Amino acid sequence: MRIWSLHPKYLDAKGLVALWRETLLAKHVLEGSTRGYKHHPQLHRFQAAEKPLEALNQYLSIVWEEAQARNYHFDKDKVNWDFKHTFLPLTQGQLDYEMVHLLKKLQTRDVGKYEELVEMKSWEAHPLFRIIEGDIEPWEIMTK
Repeated sequence: MRIWSLHPKYLDAKGLVALWRETLLAKHVLEGSTRGYKHHPQLHRFQAAEKPLEALNQYLSIVWEEAQARNYHFDKDKVNWDFKHTFLPLTQGQLDYEMVHLLKKLQTRDVGKYEELVEMKSWEAHPLFRIIEGDIEPWEIMTK
């Protein structure tokens, strides 16, 4: 499960669809409607929020909006739109790590998207997150 801290506009088609599905799975976990993934590291930041489900629905709303912008047909009813906007902290180190991680994935999965993004010097975070100084988040599972 990867719930990207990056803005979903950077994801290729496969990545955006996977993000939608994985975030819906995370929502089910927080709702208590599934037994698996309860302690998955990607959920820690949502579980630490004052209102975890509201934060996750806010996250999903942005993914849904990106899908709409691409004319994808994600089910709007999967999002509980009755959330209050909040912000969660995210370290600059985590955002930087995810930039590199995504580029590595795109190099083999979507060369066109890779070439579109590879020269970028800085990327936006998902609007739920506010950047703070710091290294890679402690919940991140590092890949080589």
